[in-house]
Amino acid sequence: MKIAFFDTKPYDVAAFAPLAERFGYGIKFFDNRLNADTAPMAAGYDAVCAFVGDTLDEPALKRLEEAQVKLIALRSAGYNNVDLKAAWGRIKVVRVPAYSPAAVAEHAAALLLCLNRKIHRAYIRTRDNNFSINGLMGFDLRGKTAGVVGTGRIGQLFIEICRGFGMEVLAYDPHPIPGADIRYVSLDELCAQADVLSLHCPLTPDTHHLIGRERLARVKPGLILLNTSRGGLIDTDALIEALKEDRVGGAGLDVYEEEEAYFFEDHSDRFVADDDLARLLSFPNVLITSHQGFFTREAMRAITDTTMENIRAFAQGEPLQNEICWQCANG
Repeated sequence: MKIAFFDTKPYDVAAFAPLAERFGYGIKFFDNRLNADTAPMAAGYDAVCAFVGDTLDEPALKRLEEAQVKLIALRSAGYNNVDLKAAWGRIKVVRVPAYSPAAVAEHAAALLLCLNRKIHRAYIRTRDNNFSINGLMGFDLRGKTAGVVGTGRIGQLFIEICRGFGMEVLAYDPHPIPGADIRYVSLDELCAQADVLSLHCPLTPDTHHLIGRERLARVKPGLILLNTSRGGLIDTDALIEALKEDRVGGAGLDVYEEEEAYFFEDHSDRFVADDDLARLLSFPNVLITSHQGFFTREAMRAITDTTMENIRAFAQGEPLQNEICWQCANG
């Protein structure tokens, strides 16, 4: 097997190169992101390995097919960047469905604690020898209500964390877990009752802008909104309006609608041309991290192991346990 890795960073090379050597696979690491323009670079390779910033739309898939690529191995759980309908019958697509749910759930909790107790602002103050605590007041999490959207593995772990803080937990999921010790309510009720609202669901056509103007108009004043899933779950313009009107008391965002242009790269020597991102960064009650929720040692090990196992299974003609497709033969 020859594999072309796209959008690679030093930590990707450090993690995957030893495994590739052990499996006996040839890997070429490209800094470029995978899209229709860069897809021809995969010519001569059996598989490509892609990440969340790569664009696998129909034009890109067509060029990968022309390059005789047979497998797309996503080193991520999300796959909203892949046109599965266009890939169907052309190229197999596999993913890493669960690398470390704890990593993402714990990062959401970190965003919550930092926002609520103004840790990010206090850090900057004390670095300048300013030890005033004016404007840094938070609130007790104990007794407050956490609303969790999506009760998959990450959502369930975030619920455990919230219960550990002594919070009441409500949840919304179109597919509730039968028999689970979780109180499910409608999404509108969730928005109306939650002091903290955390998103843990995939981005699909049905969940695009799940949190928009209508729902943000119904939230409890002072809501802390957390998103460690996908940026498109939140209507950014509506969030900015809600922050300006003090309907949302804080937002902790590890993802952003148009993050592909900025996240995972160093832009410290230039200004942010994206007006919405620049506006969000200007709010003192908005905390943005660069899609790092997954980034723990345990998660990276799981990502590399599962990705290489997916490729090995394909190479040996075995069933692809982590395949995703528009119309899978096995249903």
